Amino acid sequence: MTLLGEFAKLFAVFLAIFSFSFQGASCQLVVTPADPSLVNALAGSNVTLAVSFSGADDPTVTWLMGDLPVVTWIIATGLPPDIPENRRKVLNIEKNGSLTFVNVTLEYTSNYTIELTKSGLGKSRTTFTLEVFERIQNVILSAQPDVAIEGAERFTLQYSMLQGVVQQQMWFFNDIEIKSNSRYTVEERSLVILGPNRLDSGSYTVLLTNPFSSVTTRINVTVLYGPEKPVLEALPAQPFYLSGDTLNVSCRAEGVPLPTAKWLFGTQIPDQFKGVLNLTNVQSNQAGNYTCTLVNEQTKEELQRSIILKVYERPSGIPMCSVQAVNNVSLQYSCMWSGGTPKAVLSFPTLSDTSSRVENFSLIFNASDNLNGKNVACMADHPVEQNQCSITANNPMMFRPTVRTKVSSDGKIVVTIECVSKASPEAVVSWSQGNETSPAGTTYQISINATQLQIRDYNVSNFIFQNYTCTCSNPLGSQRRAVQLQGPSISDFSLFRNHNGTIITLTWEVPPTSVVTGFDIQLKGPDLPDKHRNSTQNRGSANTFHTIHQEPGSIRSVDFFLDPSLTYRFRVIPKALMTEGEPSEVQRTGPGEGLSGPAIAGIAAGIPCSLLFLVLLGCAIYFCFYWKKNKRRQTRYPVSRAVEKAITTHKEVTPHNLLTGGLKSPPDYNKLNLNPSERSMALPTFVPPAPVRVATTV
Repeated sequence: MTLLGEFAKLFAVFLAIFSFSFQGASCQLVVTPADPSLVNALAGSNVTLAVSFSGADDPTVTWLMGDLPVVTWIIATGLPPDIPENRRKVLNIEKNGSLTFVNVTLEYTSNYTIELTKSGLGKSRTTFTLEVFERIQNVILSAQPDVAIEGAERFTLQYSMLQGVVQQQMWFFNDIEIKSNSRYTVEERSLVILGPNRLDSGSYTVLLTNPFSSVTTRINVTVLYGPEKPVLEALPAQPFYLSGDTLNVSCRAEGVPLPTAKWLFGTQIPDQFKGVLNLTNVQSNQAGNYTCTLVNEQTKEELQRSIILKVYERPSGIPMCSVQAVNNVSLQYSCMWSGGTPKAVLSFPTLSDTSSRVENFSLIFNASDNLNGKNVACMADHPVEQNQCSITANNPMMFRPTVRTKVSSDGKIVVTIECVSKASPEAVVSWSQGNETSPAGTTYQISINATQLQIRDYNVSNFIFQNYTCTCSNPLGSQRRAVQLQGPSISDFSLFRNHNGTIITLTWEVPPTSVVTGFDIQLKGPDLPDKHRNSTQNRGSANTFHTIHQEPGSIRSVDFFLDPSLTYRFRVIPKALMTEGEPSEVQRTGPGEGLSGPAIAGIAAGIPCSLLFLVLLGCAIYFCFYWKKNKRRQTRYPVSRAVEKAITTHKEVTPHNLLTGGLKSPPDYNKLNLNPSERSMALPTFVPPAPVRVATTV
């Protein structure tokens, strides 16, 4: 028995004693529960509704099941209790009036009331509630209908079980308890989802409990929906595609189960992989409307959506701008960008903001100063790209005529005068000679584009000092230049040496209008070495210039090998065939001049004498230094031990063989360590003079 039951019994005894203490004097009949009035029992078990009473020894006891009496008995008598036949196996009454249930079954769940009566003492009663339970087993959750579809009116989950009595049921969605509200209704043995949607997909749990068991059962619910609004996407994502591109077009939508896609382009396109349309090397004829149909195979719902693919072809090349002269009065601006799908739209916004045309466009305007030097842009608009080109109309610019000279195969001098002025539109060139509007005769020829005037003659004197005028013009203006040819001449002459003076470079220039067909390079001085620089043939000085080399009229420099110890003089003679021009200035290279022959010979003879004098002076200085050094040395002779001890400051010096004339030094008797009797002669008794150094000059 539980602690709560023990407490209830003690409380009942306390009430009985309390009632007897205060009411015993009046002998009132009292009955109270000895256990809690709510009793839970497991089916098949024994359970007692315990009571205690006071105020009489043998009251009459009556137990009512609801309003129906099931047991009647007078306490403390030998008479058996009055129990219906069909309940005698279950119901027993105890001596104190308590009611016991043996192998209680579910049908005995009810309210029970005990009444005690005694003649003269009145009636006393108390009530019990008995709930009989079975253990809950084999709970199964099911759905009605079998499939939950988004937008349906309701979807119901209900449970069934093999046996058991449910005292309480609790429903959970993804482990969160569900309470009855506008979306959910908890009914007996079921949960109703009102207007299910995709958010209701998840795990549902029911918890069934009674005092003797608890069972949890789960079910997963998937709410079917879709297809949603289809999403069509072309990858790579571009507003249009070029011929030859490769792209994928996908069609997808949310839905459960995942919708399947079918493609239509005129007719159905078979065998597409998961709604992806692969287009390889796409062409312009594949542009158009593609329709995708998405189907939910379970709900049979379907949706359609279309996508438009644009396939363009870029125009070839780049836009080309030009400006042309019309009757040398007007300017025609043109722009062209051909090909492509669609055609490019061309316009000149700076000239007109209203006119445009595809592929090829032109505008004509009268030439005016405001158009001179104005940059005019042509805008080319195409879906593939926006491009542009520009053109600027300019009057002819200032120019310098160029003069070139050569010798023809028939031996004539050919002089070409070219006049080219930068202009847009291209300038028209016209020529005049003196007062004549155009040079006449077979001597003069004008090129096809009129930019060159060619003069052909054997003698240069026939056309030099003549005035030739060229005029360059277009609708925006003109420029005129006069050219006067002159005979062969040199405008500049220079000489450059390399670092050791063995190679020189001669450079020269001629005036721009000079007629020159060749150059004579002349030398004054000794002959030049050959190309291997082995030797010169003549080291004497030539007093006149003579030609050593010739160059054609197109050459402006030449290199020579020379002896850097000799003096050379160079000049250049310009020629027009047999006609020679004035020589250039003279350029000199080599040692300077001004000394006579005997002076040069004296200088040449003085150089070796000076060198010999310097050598002798050096030797004298050396021997003086050497003599002073040897003078400090002294020759060592044998001395007595007493003298040897006295002379302690002299340092032993061995004279050099050169200083002794190759003679051996006298023996050092002090080093022999001999006794006086062993010596061949007596030791000197005097101190020798200081040693004298002898030097031998070699």
